[in-house]
Amino acid sequence: MAFSFPLTLPTSPVAPRSVVWHQQSVAAKTESPFSLSQQIQVHQGERWFVELEYPPMERAAGSDWEAFFAKLNGLEGTFLLPTYGRKTPRGSVPGTPQVNGASQTGKSLLTKGWAATQTGILLPGDFIQIGTGATARLYMNLVSADSDGGGLSTLDIWPRLRESPADSAT
Repeated sequence: MAFSFPLTLPTSPVAPRSVVWHQQSVAAKTESPFSLSQQIQVHQGERWFVELEYPPMERAAGSDWEAFFAKLNGLEGTFLLPTYGRKTPRGSVPGTPQVNGASQTGKSLLTKGWAATQTGILLPGDFIQIGTGATARLYMNLVSADSDGGGLSTLDIWPRLRESPADSAT
């Protein structure tokens, strides 16, 4: 049987006992053996690494999780992980935000659709998701963001955009 990715998580238990989010960036360091001067090369690779700890489970729930991992088939499959305990941003999130313009790359995201002239629309550490299903990507807002008089805002995000989101994507 072929499975459609991303898979849906088993429903029991509802949430893990603990969740630890890590940011993994690819960087290299070289150091001169004579002067000990260092050079850092930052590469484009950035991704989330998450540690989850679930409480002990009854056999039925444990079997559901074993089957879930088997369906993933190692690196082949994908799933969307909820941002447990952080689903609601700390910022005010006024309006209906969207991506403002196609062909964006890097660690800044131009957005539109915010209520005009608002402070703290997103705060440091707030998560945003762009896309749905197989195209969904999770980003963290890095600094307090405000909207201008036209409802526009530039967000500083991590990780960098892997692919350019479409104009007006949500």
